Amino acid sequence: MDRSTKLILRKLIIDFLCIFVVGISVLMFFLFGKPYKRGFFCNDESLYHPYHESTVTSAMLYVIGLLLPICAMILGEYLHWRRFSEHTANVLFGYTIPPWLWNAYQKVGVFGFGAACTVLTTDIAKYTIGRLRPHFMKLCVPNIDCNLPEYQHKYIENFHCTAGVSDKLLKEVRLSFPSGHSSFSAYTMIYLAMYLQLRMKWKGSKLLKHFLQLLCLLMAWFTAMTRISNYKHHWSDVLAGSTLGIIVALVVAHCVADIFREEEHCCLEKHQTTDYETETGVTSSQVNNGAGNRSC
Repeated sequence: MDRSTKLILRKLIIDFLCIFVVGISVLMFFLFGKPYKRGFFCNDESLYHPYHESTVTSAMLYVIGLLLPICAMILGEYLHWRRFSEHTANVLFGYTIPPWLWNAYQKVGVFGFGAACTVLTTDIAKYTIGRLRPHFMKLCVPNIDCNLPEYQHKYIENFHCTAGVSDKLLKEVRLSFPSGHSSFSAYTMIYLAMYLQLRMKWKGSKLLKHFLQLLCLLMAWFTAMTRISNYKHHWSDVLAGSTLGIIVALVVAHCVADIFREEEHCCLEKHQTTDYETETGVTSSQVNNGAGNRSC
């Protein structure tokens, strides 16, 4: 086994191990997690909202939130590789890995790790706090007569639900804070918007890139707002979830993926090329022909 293969295998194993540990932690919360048993006040009107189905279901959230950025990154790295020829090829077991495929793996891997971290961080808060959802009274119907004077303005902890709903719903009804839909959609769409800022260099329109970035933000905003209108979360849950997703997206993009540094490096190369052309009198077409049509 050559040295290049060993280095690549070591990187792949460590990367997948990190993602696996975070992912298995999320799975353990989903399968075996028990939220904190929080009580309630009978006169808390925020808990008496009706139960509605989700406008943005969990399947829609995860399929769109993962598939759209991953496809954009694969396409973006391929197009970037076609424009910019100076990429170092990697060799694995004697086979050359296309540079664009390796770059796509790095971009998608970092994005996936950040997505898993967002879900894990959200779940830790959900199960630790155990805040009741706005439709708690509708799904639980506690064995407490809230019309009795002795239960007015009293914090009730000893009760059990009588509505006869599934254990899964009774568990979900205690997982209001923060909003998982809001944190996940904020992370995925804001990260995608930043990736478009890095890779989308088409000069045919100055506004197209920013229009696509706006669509990403609007998708995250719409998802967050439906969590309030569907009475799945309190407004503060949505605010906390969106804030969490934004912070994780910025931290991953800035500290892990180094998207901003890559953008600065690309722009620096472009300015250096322009300065060289100005000082030497070389035209841009001559530089492109001599450098293999390089572009950022």
